[in-house]
Amino acid sequence: MTFLEGVVFFILTICFLLIIRIYVVIKSGSKYKPGTKGPVAVLIVAGSGGHTTEILRLMDSLASAYTPRHYVIADTDRISEEKICTFENSKLSNSESQFTICRIPRSREVHQSWSSSVVSTLNALRFSIPLVFKLRPDMVLCNGPGTCVPLCLAGLLLGILGMKKVLIVYVESICRVHSLSLTGKILYPISDYFFVQWSQLRDKYPKSIFLGRIV
Repeated sequence: MTFLEGVVFFILTICFLLIIRIYVVIKSGSKYKPGTKGPVAVLIVAGSGGHTTEILRLMDSLASAYTPRHYVIADTDRISEEKICTFENSKLSNSESQFTICRIPRSREVHQSWSSSVVSTLNALRFSIPLVFKLRPDMVLCNGPGTCVPLCLAGLLLGILGMKKVLIVYVESICRVHSLSLTGKILYPISDYFFVQWSQLRDKYPKSIFLGRIV
């Protein structure tokens, strides 16, 4: 075996082992039960427009055990922070409320080209990895904004490295009736729990969970 063949064989072996590791991490999600030994630290990805409204409606139905709550918004989002603060202040007294708001670069702007979206997503991933590694959430909860893609990838990386299993929970928007959003299509393979709100989507995507309207 030549040196070049040896290098190619080594790279292919590493890639194969990495794929196996990713598969094991994703498949172990159903066996992981956060909250059985205490509070569940949750990272919530909020997006501009209806995404933030929907995710806050979902948060309103969660038990108080989901704490601390780390909200992440895009650095160009000037509205979501106010909505989150209003929600948290109305839900709990200041002495009980345990939440933070963090900002990362936006992965993709509306109508942004695909080629530039790859660059901006990689840039957002550069900020997402140290943030997720610092917060070490038990769960990442998101519902569609592009900002959640690098955050979910960072959470998956924690599991791949054997540092901590992070549940990735995705709730598709009520607006998506017949097809998944772009973010949904990207995160469908790696999500531990993937919720849809229309039976048509459940029939097309067998891994998804249909419970009717959630938000």
